[in-house]
Amino acid sequence: MGTVFKAASRMPKMELNTHPSIEIKAVLLADTLAEQAYAELSKMIQKREFKGGQQLVELRLAKQLGISRTPVRQALRRLEGEGLLQKSGSRHYFVRRVELQEYLHSLKVREILEAEAAFTAANNVSETDIKKARKNLKMVETQNPYSMLSHWQSDEEVHGLFIDACPNRVLRTVIRSLRATTKLFEIENLAERLEPDSRQHETILTSLLSRDQEASKASVQLHIKSLYKFALRVL
Repeated sequence: MGTVFKAASRMPKMELNTHPSIEIKAVLLADTLAEQAYAELSKMIQKREFKGGQQLVELRLAKQLGISRTPVRQALRRLEGEGLLQKSGSRHYFVRRVELQEYLHSLKVREILEAEAAFTAANNVSETDIKKARKNLKMVETQNPYSMLSHWQSDEEVHGLFIDACPNRVLRTVIRSLRATTKLFEIENLAERLEPDSRQHETILTSLLSRDQEASKASVQLHIKSLYKFALRVL
């Protein structure tokens, strides 16, 4: 028995990771790079640097962003999940091309669902968040020249207020999918709508701030109907 213990004592000890923080930092760095890649690619789509139907090459994007392919791949998958990209085969991603009919059909559904979300969320939205969104909106409206990227950030903030505050998780998910579709079309085709959008967003924020459920619902409906009519008129 003593021999067994002696031999066991001579067995090489398992190397314990005495610096777990190094591994944690590596994971956090990878997550940060993926988040940065996602933010940058989203920005490039919103600024129309990528057109509908354009192929995005992972290696080329990695070189352009100055990072490895892994975080770029994660960002592309996330954008695909949000409906902004489509995957073809095992590797290739394309910016989704949204045609007028799909856009109009999506708006019709958004008109119903977002109005309901605004109604149910009117009493839940933080007053601080509403005032912050209004402040950011004012900054967008006074920018010269008008910034398309700032507009889309403000658009997401305003609509996100009542979407995120809506207690129905399924409704939130469906709305965000529809918004990805309509946003792609608007980025490509409706740049002239940016400033009218901001004025209607102000009305939505006023309704939410007053905690008026019916007014919140009506202001969202009016906004989306306006988009529908504008698209039919100019396209």
